[in-house]
Amino acid sequence: MKKNLKTALRMSGAPASLTLLLSLGLVPHAFAQTSGEAAPAANPSSTPTAPAATEAPSSSQPAAGADNGGAATAAADQTPPAPTGFWDRSNLLGDMGGLRPWLGNYGVTFGLQETSEYMANLSGGTHTGGAYQGVTQMGLGIDTQKAFGLPGGTFNVSAFQIHGTDLTLRNTQTLQATTGIEAEASTRLWELWYQQAFLGGKFDVKVGQQSLDQEFMVSQYASTFMNATFGWSGLPSNDLPAGGPAYPLSSLGIRLRAQPTDAITVLGGIFDGNPAPGTGDSQKLNASGTNFNLHNGALVIGEVQYAINQPPSDPNAPKPSGLPGTYKLGFWYNSNHFDDTGFDNTSLSLANPNSTGVPASHSGNYSIYAVADQMVWRPSADGPQAVGVFARIMGAPGDRNLIDLGVNAGVTLKAPFKGRDNDVAGLAIGYAHIGSHAQDLATAQGTITPGYPSRSAETILEATYMAQITPWWQVQADFQYAFRPAGGIPNPDNPSQRVGDEAIVGVRTTIAF
Repeated sequence: MKKNLKTALRMSGAPASLTLLLSLGLVPHAFAQTSGEAAPAANPSSTPTAPAATEAPSSSQPAAGADNGGAATAAADQTPPAPTGFWDRSNLLGDMGGLRPWLGNYGVTFGLQETSEYMANLSGGTHTGGAYQGVTQMGLGIDTQKAFGLPGGTFNVSAFQIHGTDLTLRNTQTLQATTGIEAEASTRLWELWYQQAFLGGKFDVKVGQQSLDQEFMVSQYASTFMNATFGWSGLPSNDLPAGGPAYPLSSLGIRLRAQPTDAITVLGGIFDGNPAPGTGDSQKLNASGTNFNLHNGALVIGEVQYAINQPPSDPNAPKPSGLPGTYKLGFWYNSNHFDDTGFDNTSLSLANPNSTGVPASHSGNYSIYAVADQMVWRPSADGPQAVGVFARIMGAPGDRNLIDLGVNAGVTLKAPFKGRDNDVAGLAIGYAHIGSHAQDLATAQGTITPGYPSRSAETILEATYMAQITPWWQVQADFQYAFRPAGGIPNPDNPSQRVGDEAIVGVRTTIAF
């Protein structure tokens, strides 16, 4: 979800019918797959990703256009033909009567997927009840070597058709949005970029409109879960202007990637600092996704990744005996000015009757983060079953940010039952700590308005099970429990009480066309 959560008390619409979910196309958003044994197969992502036919290469693998020489060609020649049976092929529509392979000969690939889900708040929150949310994703990619004879180039354009209503704004008010696909109903451009690889794929440059949640801060095991904080974390979503360039928004910029060794990858980029400038709902301010701006400050981001025990790029090379893992360290800096969350420009609390009402202004904003993904158990190197754990921690200044500490952690079990090789079960926790000045403001308001609750932190617990029905169809059942929603805010219907803890259930279905 990428709404401005400072407007979280806005609620509208009636609950959607569950029958609507069943009558729609039942299709999935594109779930990014990383090659290698470290990633659970066919996992959905809590944040939508570029359709599989057009997604950028994984940052832990050689970039598009990498020249692997004769070994790669020989491996390709030995690759068995893809299954064509209705229940075995990777897309519902298969090769579309030969259209897909014909376009592929000219370097053109495309993807079309839909995610449909129904989530319901059973207790607590501002209201109980459910909501339907869906997103259709469309993507087109061009391999410039096949299309124009230019080696190492990739062109990508993608768009969304978002429909339904979101449960978070209407019923739960959580800072860590209930689902990663929640967004304002709209039809919008998402990404539009060109990527060029050099040095045999060891270095590449991407230029254009980009969504940073595709490459930065990503945890592959966290992508199993539906709550948005396990994709684009609640910290940047609440602290950056318009929530930052992440689903469903993007920003113009340039991203550099270098892979000096098989184990080390370095990412860095500079982007427009606000994907939806103005006052009000960020997604309405950039309703079509076509705000191509470069005059709203700068967002600088960098990340170093270290991968261990990854499968070798040469399929004939021996596989490492150890368990695979990936470790990342990164930062972001935004050059815009940010309002203080508790004090005015005379150092008085914004709750003080003598306050000017004008928040103090801070120059710039920043965060430091770390991500770890590690497989911890695998009974057989060639078997599907594996247990993976992840952890992600982010910190930001407490004077200008609603969230100054975000922590995610969890565990996933792939192939939990015999014969269910691509199913994944998982348990995770998300923690969002309210910034010190925002806490000070809540405390000060408590001295003025009796019964107004103070704020501390919000915790989300999620248990999920994703079933791979066919290679092109996934169904996911989900349960979440929110402790102290939004860190403890007053219920608008009864300001003397906090918004109550919430039990949330849901089902998601995804199909790749």
